[in-house]
Amino acid sequence: MYKPNLPKSPLQIKETNDLENQKSLTEERRVNGSANTSYQAQTSASYLIEKLHLKPNPEGGHYLQIYQDKLAIKKAGLSDKFDGDRSYSTAIYYLLDGKNFSSFHRIKSDEVWHYYTGNTSIKIYEIKVDGKLIIHNLGKNIEKGENFVCVVEKESWFGAELSDQSNDSFALVGCTVAPGFEYKDFEIATFEYLSENFPQYLETIKKLTRK
Repeated sequence: MYKPNLPKSPLQIKETNDLENQKSLTEERRVNGSANTSYQAQTSASYLIEKLHLKPNPEGGHYLQIYQDKLAIKKAGLSDKFDGDRSYSTAIYYLLDGKNFSSFHRIKSDEVWHYYTGNTSIKIYEIKVDGKLIIHNLGKNIEKGENFVCVVEKESWFGAELSDQSNDSFALVGCTVAPGFEYKDFEIATFEYLSENFPQYLETIKKLTRK
């Protein structure tokens, strides 16, 4: 028996659209879930070092400079601590894994740390110019008091270690420096110097110095 192809009612159209949207959402979740599982399975310190072309850092860990502003601040516009022009800003990837640590060092600019990924947080120990010790907890667990971003002030001595130092532990962060970083502005601390000047932090200094 012939049945005319009648137009759908507004309710039927809505139901059809809702069904299609639900199918699309389910498929999207399946694909994204598969991608996330694959990424998590691959992500490790060695994976990131290879994929991001990170190289050993003199202070410890691995890094790669990813940005340097082409514009420069002239020496006349900088403090007397700088011996020449400096880029407006620079940025690097920085990775710590296992028991590796960042030795106490200082630079002539403020440094902003940003947490990207990892399976543990980073503790950054900052001895300020006035001698006060600040411990920054950089990570993604806000409920535990961790922060995605922290700032280390210019001329502070600072070093860092992972909160969990298991063999497979790692954290990838970004470090942005302004005025831009140059090695001539970088100074590694010795145990002797820091322990003489800040004996109250002896245990922290001992574990975050290499010489």
